[in-house]
Amino acid sequence: MPGTLTSGIPMLRELDPASLALVAVSIPAGLLAAFVVRRTADSPAAGWLPLVAGCLVVAFMSVMVVPQPWLAAATFALGWMLLMLATIDALVFRLPDILTLPLVAAGLLLSWWLPDTPLIAHAVGAAVGFLVFYAIAAIYRSVRGHEGLGLGDAKLVAAAGAWLGWAALPSMVLIACAAGFVWVGLAVVRRGRAALGEQIPFGVPLCFAFWIVWLFGPLGV
Repeated sequence: MPGTLTSGIPMLRELDPASLALVAVSIPAGLLAAFVVRRTADSPAAGWLPLVAGCLVVAFMSVMVVPQPWLAAATFALGWMLLMLATIDALVFRLPDILTLPLVAAGLLLSWWLPDTPLIAHAVGAAVGFLVFYAIAAIYRSVRGHEGLGLGDAKLVAAAGAWLGWAALPSMVLIACAAGFVWVGLAVVRRGRAALGEQIPFGVPLCFAFWIVWLFGPLGV
């Protein structure tokens, strides 16, 4: 993953022509993301401006952090997919297979060219990520009698395992849980204790943690 390839957070660097092209592509990519989110989530609340702005941020982070042009392009594609998934989950509490499953396949394919960890580590990460979250969801459902985590969350973590490798998953889950607690805390501040009983779209903090660990590596590395 880029975090391990660049030995920590790099300094900002000047944009070369390839990087400028990637940033330029982010604007139509944002418009396409808005179209996909509207069609997939079937929600008029999915505005195009936040997604275009989000794609611009993803593009700048990709080219500033990742030195290799081909890997920066792959990083942007990952961020683009995660941005759509997080938006859809925030709107309708769903992580569609049409986005999560190709992300698993793309991570396994890309792992052939990543020198930091072997393919088997990414394959194991995908399997372990799915099975652990599937088990958590099944246990929660049997104890509480209703859904807590959906299969979409398990498939998203499987995608994270495919991209990051199994060793990075604990860092990703820890960051996602911390982000989830912040989300709930802000909701309590705004709406009071009633917010504690509300469901949160856990796919949003999962996408955030996935992106951060991909860019900067696992905690403590």
